[in-house]
Amino acid sequence: MEFLCLHRDRPGSATLRDELVQDHWSYMDRYATAMIARGPTLADDGDTATGSLHIVDLPDPAAARAFAFDEPNYQAGVYRDVLLRRWRNTLGRTMWDFPGGPAGGNRYLVVALGAEPAADLAVPPRPDRLIAYGPLLSDDGGTWLGTAMLVQAPDPDAARALLSPDRYAAVEVHPWQFGGRR
Repeated sequence: MEFLCLHRDRPGSATLRDELVQDHWSYMDRYATAMIARGPTLADDGDTATGSLHIVDLPDPAAARAFAFDEPNYQAGVYRDVLLRRWRNTLGRTMWDFPGGPAGGNRYLVVALGAEPAADLAVPPRPDRLIAYGPLLSDDGGTWLGTAMLVQAPDPDAARALLSPDRYAAVEVHPWQFGGRR
């Protein structure tokens, strides 16, 4: 089962985040074979971390909750909240398989929350710009809750434009970069 986990930073937690970076990476190393995508969300300056995204393939919702809430930054209070949802890997690949590679161009995380009927189940045009793409689902996988993607795009508006207009109650677009050990 695939899960999207978005930890959002608590204001004023940057120093603590920096102190825990090795603990965070060591924790994530334990999940290396399960990782579909990972990396920080960033402020508009492109440098300041605002959160941490992980898309992982885990056995069940209990394992996903343990992954999200046992994470060292979460345990230490770096994060203010967590979005944890089932997700389906529509592209069938990891971020490391993205043809555009880890650098170059603007990258965005788009999280769109909606209500039935489901929208954007098919891969949008220009899949060569998609790093990861898929629906957000209920824990049992039976209910569509929205769509999430990682995309290379000129700007946030272009990233958002890949999804159907007026189908979502809320859409977040975050600058994002490939994560992992440097």
